[in-house]
Amino acid sequence: MEYGSIEREIHVDASPEVVFEVVSRPEHMREWWPDDARFKSVPGAPGELFWRDETTGETMTVALTVVEVDPPSRFSFRWCYTDAERGGDSLLVTFDLLPTEQGTRVRMTETGFREMGWEIAVLEEQYRDHVSGWDHYIPRLDAYIARVVSAA
Repeated sequence: MEYGSIEREIHVDASPEVVFEVVSRPEHMREWWPDDARFKSVPGAPGELFWRDETTGETMTVALTVVEVDPPSRFSFRWCYTDAERGGDSLLVTFDLLPTEQGTRVRMTETGFREMGWEIAVLEEQYRDHVSGWDHYIPRLDAYIARVVSAA
């Protein structure tokens, strides 16, 4: 199996401008992905994503850094740093938004797994965990965009 990148693609019935807001603003992101998100959509801006474990009540915090903000076509960020100071290796998540006649094609790509320096067992586990996560959250992104469009 190749552990280089994860790609997911969906089509949504919304303009790239609407989709860009949903993938690049914390107040929207927390509706479909993490339990909370805090960052500014500015290249180089640091931020954090938060997930709460409903069983234990514990919160996991993951640092991120916004990399590219190109409305309405691309938003990217780095996360899962190998050191606490946002140095070292990290994963890169990119949302490319391509207009179509009926809305927007959303292409999410996550790269950098092989560059993390993990032992092979850790690499395989992390990769599978992220595949499972995106398989869960990308449909939620689709559903949330549909709710935003219907409320407009």
